[in-house]
Amino acid sequence: MQRTIRAAVTALAMLAAAAAQALDSKEPPKAAPPMQKILDAYAALDVRPLADLTPAEARRQPTAADAVARVLKDDGKAPPNAAAPAVKHRSAPGPAGPVPLHVYAPPGKGPFPVLVYFHGGGFVLGDTKAYEPSIRALAQGAHAVVVSVDYRQAPEHRFPAAADDAFAAWRWVVAHAQDLHGDPTPVAVAGEGAGGNLAAVVALMARDRKVQAPLHQVLIYPVVGDDMSTPSYQRNANARPLDKASMQWFLQHYASAPADRENPYALPLKAASLKGLAPATVVAAEIDPLASEAKAYADRLQADGVAVRYREFDGVTHEFFGMQAALPKAEDAQKFVIEDLVKAFGARPGAEGAVARH
Repeated sequence: MQRTIRAAVTALAMLAAAAAQALDSKEPPKAAPPMQKILDAYAALDVRPLADLTPAEARRQPTAADAVARVLKDDGKAPPNAAAPAVKHRSAPGPAGPVPLHVYAPPGKGPFPVLVYFHGGGFVLGDTKAYEPSIRALAQGAHAVVVSVDYRQAPEHRFPAAADDAFAAWRWVVAHAQDLHGDPTPVAVAGEGAGGNLAAVVALMARDRKVQAPLHQVLIYPVVGDDMSTPSYQRNANARPLDKASMQWFLQHYASAPADRENPYALPLKAASLKGLAPATVVAAEIDPLASEAKAYADRLQADGVAVRYREFDGVTHEFFGMQAALPKAEDAQKFVIEDLVKAFGARPGAEGAVARH
């Protein structure tokens, strides 16, 4: 009898292991044709796995933005006009020196609503310039001053450097919004990937430290946890441009210490409570290891009484949000975000028209 029970348990364990293996090896969902065209261009750039590279080498690699540029060139299309809105360069005092800020202001005298934006790149790569398509779309669509923050990056500056810079930039922008032709009251935060993490962290820090909180938070496929057994990690373990191995590489460089991984200012899903945070717009991509944690964070916010609008865009990958020049679903995602920002900021001359023209 005992042998029969042991055999049944062994069989069940083998079935579970086989099912897990099948799930782990499952191909990512099918990319929409325009997305696949960008992925093909990305593959042609011979991008090497991050696990094989030092951070310095990784920073010299082609990016998803380079793939979009190649698609536009192959299709005979001109790159988007980067003439407007105008950009000015400022800095905020940070805990380890000046934090570079890049201010994108719509035409007119203002005062305009203000959005503090944090770029992606896994806390190791990226800068404002690489994410300009997203920044310019948000500035034009929401008719807002967008202040993009170039925070310190790992591994030269590990956690909490990026979070501390993000919060210092937030405090400075709120205090100096009028100098930027902005209104200091309706200030929101937004970010993509690692930048989505920092936007969420700023909201947490502002609540915990009892300073002016964001009016709204836009979290675009944010890095908020480190559980790599989620359904989206399993089905997108080998996805491009972001895969499971890359996320392991990023987090190892940014927050390798176990204590850091439990800190909600490193990974906001670890927060004991999300009560009292600003309303949120959360965007996820179907072909992205981070999709499950974006949904989990949206669900946590909602369970803690925070108003949330969440949407997962199918057939697209991580980094899709700024690809509007070659990807219609990126424009759809931008409109989704801008609608919420305009509502949060309140009616302003030109704001609703800007959304309609976007």
